[in-house]
This record gives sequence, C-alpha cells and structure tokens, in this order.
Amino acid sequence: LLEAALRSHVEGAELALDLGSADGPSAAWLRDAAQRTIALDIDPRGLTSGGVCGSALALPFADGAFDAVSAFDVIEHCDPEPVALAEVRRVLRPGGRLVMSVPAYTWAWSDFDVANGHHRRYTRPRAVAAVEAAGFTVDRATYGFASVFPMFAAERLARKVRRPRAHGAEDIVALPQVPERVNRALLGLSRVDRRVLRRWDLPFGSSVFVAATRRD
Repeated sequence: LLEAALRSHVEGAELALDLGSADGPSAAWLRDAAQRTIALDIDPRGLTSGGVCGSALALPFADGAFDAVSAFDVIEHCDPEPVALAEVRRVLRPGGRLVMSVPAYTWAWSDFDVANGHHRRYTRPRAVAAVEAAGFTVDRATYGFASVFPMFAAERLARKVRRPRAHGAEDIVALPQVPERVNRALLGLSRVDRRVLRRWDLPFGSSVFVAATRRD
C-alpha cells in the first residue's frame, strides 16, 4: 500500500534516506525506486546491510544531503515531534521529498501502542498540520487499510473491553497472530486498497500516508 500511494513521489531520487526501517520489508520498494538508499535505525540489530545507527532526533548527516526521506511508522515514536520533522527537513535538499506513514486515530490507542513506544496517533488533518508546520508542502495525504478497517476497529474495541495492562515500551513486541485463512482474507482485502490508492485517496483507515515537498 505504501508503494501504491507514495512511490511516484520519490521515483528516481538520486539519494534517499530510509529512516527507522531497520531494513524492513515495508521499504524494499524504496530501494528500487531510488538510485541509492541509506538506511538508518536507532537499533543496530536491524541494520543487516551496512546501514547507519542513529536517532531521528539528531540525524548524523549534512544539511541538504538527500533527495528523499522515508519515515514509515517512525514519527509517532519521536518526542518532540517537531524536532524529528525539522531534522528530516534539514537533511533534505530544497524541493526534496518526504514520504511517511503514521498510525491513525487517538481513539484506537491501546496497550499495543504503549508497548511499541508510541507517543501519539494521528488523523489525516493532524498529520498534514504537523508536516506543514515543519516547512513542507503536502502533495498527498490519505488513509490506508480501509478495506480491513472494520476488523481493526473491532480488535481495538475488544482490547479496550479487556483492558490489558500496559507496562511501558518493550524491546521486541509480538505481533497479533491470526489463522492463516484469516490472514489470506485480510491480504486479499488489502489488495483492493492497493488498486484504489493508485488513483484515489481513501477516506478512513488504520494508517495515514503523507507525501510532501520541502519548501525553500
């Protein structure tokens, strides 16, 4: 879904920074879209191909070093948020592109967010406002995962009913497990989103995707 919504905004970038991905599969398409990509993560265990260990709050790169920066499920981990976005803007050249995703809706906050070290969840207007305040022009902002959103909402409401205790951020957080048949069905529904996102924005979903251009 990230590729369907955002690839056109970074296609052909000479040098891209993949921020916080730990070489994860969600950004594999970025390494194909850009001519060269550098990965950065605060946890060195995920940097298996020579990436840079560092913090989004103090990026170890020169001003204007990159043509594009990706931050997929990263900014919600950063506090203060304006510092992280200012650092992204600093390392982008004028006219450089930011593509990012963040989790949606404060009402969906749960123990899973606490365990993952999140500081906030977003609406589309909230994400757009934060990016614009950091000195960017937003080119696209859409929700993602609309097709599976009813199941997501039901799962989050069930968590609230169960009220599991949140003990703080964890080192490695286990993902919820679902039966293989259910997993295949959810993936099939998400392919509907992929087709839609190639042409149109989605009005709701469990994530917010943003593409923006650094203003001079």
